[in-house]
Amino acid sequence: MHEVTYALDHLTLRAIESGQGQPETIIALHGWLDNASSFNELRKHLTNFHFVALDLAGHGHSDHRPPGDTYYIWENVSDLLSLMDLHGYNKVTLLGHSMGASVAVLFAALFPERVNRLYMIEGMGPPVYDEKKLPQLMAEAILKQKRLKRRTLRPYPDLESAIKVRMTSRWPVSRQSAEWLVERGVKHDETGYSWCSDHRLMLPSINRMTEKQVMSCLKAVKAPVRLYLGLDGIDMSDAQARMDQLEKLDVIRLPGNHHLHMDAEPALRIATDINNTLV
Repeated sequence: MHEVTYALDHLTLRAIESGQGQPETIIALHGWLDNASSFNELRKHLTNFHFVALDLAGHGHSDHRPPGDTYYIWENVSDLLSLMDLHGYNKVTLLGHSMGASVAVLFAALFPERVNRLYMIEGMGPPVYDEKKLPQLMAEAILKQKRLKRRTLRPYPDLESAIKVRMTSRWPVSRQSAEWLVERGVKHDETGYSWCSDHRLMLPSINRMTEKQVMSCLKAVKAPVRLYLGLDGIDMSDAQARMDQLEKLDVIRLPGNHHLHMDAEPALRIATDINNTLV
C-alpha cells in the first residue's frame, strides 16, 4: 500500500494504491468530508485487485480547487475521466460511498463504456432541489457563500480532540476508523490541528440537478449495480423510483450505519460479495 499522485491539468489528486499489477482496477470514491482512508477496512479483503482509493478534490491530500472554481458534483466526474485517460485506465470498476456513490453513478451514466461494474454504499445519486423552492434555496446558497468568506474555524489543540469529534459526528465511527480519517484529514501548524478539507465544501450547491435529470442518468447506467445499505443508515424509503431506473440492480442490506463499510463485519461481507461477483 502506498500513495500515488495524479497530476491533472488543473489540479493534483492523490490516492492510496495497492495491488498494482492485478488485472482488474477498482477506483474507490469516498463520501463528503471523508478521505481515501475510509476504505482501509475494505482494502484488507480486496487483495486480488488493483485498488485505488482516491482523495476527491478538496479532501485529504488532494489539492483544493482554485479560487472561483466550484465543487459541483459533476466536476468530480470530469476529474475522474481525466485521471483515467492520463493513466490509461480504459475500463474500471467503481466503488463509491455516499457522495462518492453519486459521483460513480453519474460517471457510469455518462461514460458507460468505461465502467465494468458499479458498487455503491449508502448512496445512489446526488441530492436535488425542490423545484418549487428553487429561487429561495439558490438565494440562501449565495448568501452562505458570502458569509463563509468571513468565517474562521477554531483549530483543535491536539489530535485526540479531532478523533473524538470524528467518532461522535452525525454518523458515529469506531475509534480505529476515526484515527484513519484524522491521520489523513488534518494538518498541523502553530495554532493546532485543523481539517485539510476545503472549507468551501461546507457550502450548499448554488446549482443542482433536478430529480428528472438524476432519473435520466440512472436509466443510462449499463453496468451491473450492487447497492449496500446499512440497517441504521440513511433513509431510503423514498428511493424506490430511483432504484427502478437501474436495469441491473441488486440491493443488499447489512448491519451498520451510514459508514458501515468502515466496520469490520459489514466490510468483510461487502468485500466478500465484491470478490464473488467481480470476476
